[in-house]
Parts: sequence; C-alpha cells; structure tokens
Amino acid sequence: MARDKKQSFFGGAAVLAAGIAAVKIIGAVFAIPLFNILGAAGAADFNNAYNIYSMLLMISTAGLPVALSKMVSEANTLGRENQARRIFRVSFRAFLTLGALSFLVMWFGNEWCAGLLHNANAAYGIRVLAPAVVCVGCLSAFRGYAQGSFRMTPTAISQIMEALCKLVVGLALARHFMNAGKSESVAAAGAIAGVTIGTILALVYMAADYLLHRAPARAHDHPDANGVILRRLLVLAVPITLSSSMVSVITLIDTSLVQGQLQNALGYTLDKTRDLYGTYSAVMKLYNLPASLMVALTASVIPTLSSSLAARDRAQTTRVMNASLRVTALLAFPMGLGLWALAEPITRLCYPRYDAKLGGELLAVLGLASLFVCLTLISNSVLQAHNAVKVPILSMLIGGVAKIVLNYNLAAIESVNIHAAPIGTLVCFALSTAVNLFFVWLIVRDKPNYFDIFTKPLAASLLMAVSAKAAYALAHRVVSSNLVCVGAAVALAVVVYAALVLALRIMTRDDLALLPKGDRLAKILRVK
Repeated sequence: MARDKKQSFFGGAAVLAAGIAAVKIIGAVFAIPLFNILGAAGAADFNNAYNIYSMLLMISTAGLPVALSKMVSEANTLGRENQARRIFRVSFRAFLTLGALSFLVMWFGNEWCAGLLHNANAAYGIRVLAPAVVCVGCLSAFRGYAQGSFRMTPTAISQIMEALCKLVVGLALARHFMNAGKSESVAAAGAIAGVTIGTILALVYMAADYLLHRAPARAHDHPDANGVILRRLLVLAVPITLSSSMVSVITLIDTSLVQGQLQNALGYTLDKTRDLYGTYSAVMKLYNLPASLMVALTASVIPTLSSSLAARDRAQTTRVMNASLRVTALLAFPMGLGLWALAEPITRLCYPRYDAKLGGELLAVLGLASLFVCLTLISNSVLQAHNAVKVPILSMLIGGVAKIVLNYNLAAIESVNIHAAPIGTLVCFALSTAVNLFFVWLIVRDKPNYFDIFTKPLAASLLMAVSAKAAYALAHRVVSSNLVCVGAAVALAVVVYAALVLALRIMTRDDLALLPKGDRLAKILRVK
C-alpha cells in the first residue's frame, strides 16, 4: 500500500477516537438503564458472567490482534504485500482455534465457572456468551489486519454496530424478562444475548469489508513459511497476551476472593453479597469510561511506532511516543479527577435505585485508579512497539499480586468489606504505571521528560476538579435537582479545564492533529 494512501497515526487515532467515543456513549446508554432494570443483584450476575467471558476473550484474542497489526504494518512498510496476506491467514486460523476452545469451556463448563465466583446465578449468562468468544476471535483478526494496513474506519464502524445491537437487543430482552416475572439472573442472560448477537453482525460486516478491500495479488515478494509466521506471531503475542489477560485474570480472582470473603469471613448471605458487588459493578461501568477511550490511541500507537522503527525514523518515533503520553494525560487526568470530585452525585444521577453513598465512596477511589489504568495502557503500547513485551507482564504481575493480597485481607474486615475492591485496583495500577514508565525511560533512545508531559495536565485537572466540586455545592444550595447541579458542575469544569489548557499552552499541534479538523483548529488557536 502506498504511503500516501495510509492513514497517519493522528488520522487513524482521530477515526478510532470518534468511533470509540460513539461506542462508549452507546455503552453508557446501555449499562446505566440496564443496571437500573436489573437492580444490584442482577448487575452482579451480569458482571460475573462478563468477567468469565473477558478472561477467556483476553486469553484467546488479546495478543494476536496486536501481533497481527504489528507484523502487517511492518510488511506493508517494506512493500511485502504477499507476506501481509499470509500473516492474516495464519492469524485467522489461530484465532478460530483459540475461540473454539474458549467456547467449549463456557458452554459446557458454565456452572463450574459460576461456582468459581461464588455466584451460581451467573451460569445462564456464561453459556449465552459462549458463541461470542468465537465470533470476537475472528472479528479481531479482521480488525487487526485493517489496523495494520492503516485503515481504522472499519474497526470503528464494526464497534458501533456491535454496541448498537447490544443496546437495542440487550435492553429489550432484559426488560421483557423482568416484566414477565423472571429472575434477575435470567434477565441478565437476556441482556448478555445482545452482546452475542452484536458480535455476529460485526463479524459479518468486517468479513465483507475485508473481501471488498482486499488488494489484487500483484506483488512479487516471497512470503515466509506458515510455520515461521506462526512462531513469530506467538513470540510477539504470548507476552502481550500474558500482560493483557493478566488484568482479566486478576479481576476474576479478585471477584472470587472478594465475594468469597464477604460470604465466608463476614458471613454475608449470597443476596447481600450480590447487592454489594452489584453496586460495585455499576460504578465500575463509569470507572471504565476513561480507559475505554485509550483504545483509540493504543490501537494506533503500536502499528505506527512499529512502522517508524522499521523505517528507522527516529524523529517520528519520538514524536508519536511523546504525543501519545501527553494526550493520555490530557484526557485521563480530567476524567479521573472529575469522577473523584463528583462521585456521589454522579452515582445518584446514573443509578437512582442504588445506594448512592456506597456507590460514591467506591467511585471516588476508582476515579483516581482510572488515571493509572490509562497510563498503564498507553505505556504498555509503547513498550510493546519497542519489543519490550515482557515488561508489561512484570508490571501487571507486581500490581496484580498487591491487589489480590490487599483485597483478600481487607475484604475480611467488617468496616472495609466491598471497599477492598477499589482500593486494591488503585494500588495495582499505580504500581504498574510506575514500573512501565521507568522502563519506557530506560529503553527508548530519546528519553521522555515526564515532568513536562504530566505536570501541566495534572495541575489543570486538579483545579478543574476543585471547581467542579465547589460548583456542585453552590448549585445544590440554590436548586434541589441533582441533574441540574451535576450539569452545572460539569459545564463549569469543561470551561475551566479548556481555559487552563489554552492558558498554560499544554497542547501542541501534534496533539490537536488527533482531533477531526485538528490542523484548522491549531491555526485558529495559534498552537505551534
């Protein structure tokens, strides 16, 4: 593919950012009313089933898409079109095999999986999600190939299709089963069915896109043998899979330990445990929003850095790396601190059926944790693009062990109980971020200046958070509507943060290039 036809890193990130933003808006529209329909107990059943799915999904698909996009981008940069095609075919077979194995575990071992989490009610949802593992595996192959070819739009469209189907079908089935007098666990399984159907439709679209845009076989390069490609894929994918799936594995272990400790150490009933964990699951949907937006950056960082490293373009490599870290700070810091500042009002607004005080306490800690999650994700991508694929494994292992130890011991304390989960999450990702950033500084040739990159966004975000908190308190004295108060606080926070970003000249032209019409915006704002 000619270089002038490739989407640049910034253009690709802008497309994916728009797609991810749309997906997350749809996801929020789905999760918030869904969890209000299901209640805290149903939310626990939904989340428990989804945790099993996420772990198996990560094991079967986490590393291969990244390895695929990396190898395809390198092959395209070197003009090896036949090599790129063969890489895709070998990867697709690997995805299909792993997906099939995960399907068997979820379909036939659904009750066993639910028992591991100390919640037998999750068994229905686990079985309903089983076909989705196979579909997402194949879907990831098509997405990885498109991103490795610097075509980000198909991925964004397929994600929106998937999210819309989950929204429409999932909510409709959940409401239908609840109105029909079915249990929360059955309604949760109905909501999960929307996820499975969405992955099937997205797979059909990506397969059609691949067939339509597949270039004619006119290259004359000799591709490597299947075995050579598979070995290279595994060398790249296995460490990435271990580091990526470690989060899901740790989350699964954490879920089992926390729910087990609440029942065994504190003597809570299953229903009380489901209520507590359901509240935690609900606010986790809000906590995940900042990290979800990082997918756009991480999807573009790895193939683009790999391409510039393969071309020995040192200036472009440094430019992309610094811009990625800075944009992560610009996005993650205000979102995370905003969740911390308005935790209880946001919980009350989004989940009126839930305990707003408990949810607010949990979300405040998770808001701080989300900062480190975002930094961990972007630093993982930088390290993986530089072939330092073992470092993310080490960092997550250190953070994960700390989380498990903390959660197991803290959950058994009556005054802490479910609060152990967000505390462990905060410590886990703070440690992971510290290890990752140290190794990024150690490995790359042009050392990033973390003080310059992070200090101004952090200062602007702290001032924004204080302004939001004060604005909410002031508004609450005048009006009783929580919606109006939150809206006023958020509006002021946006204005304050935007003004500080411009006044402190935090953004560069490279950062604005991530946005649609970014070059024009840079000229208007006179950003260099």
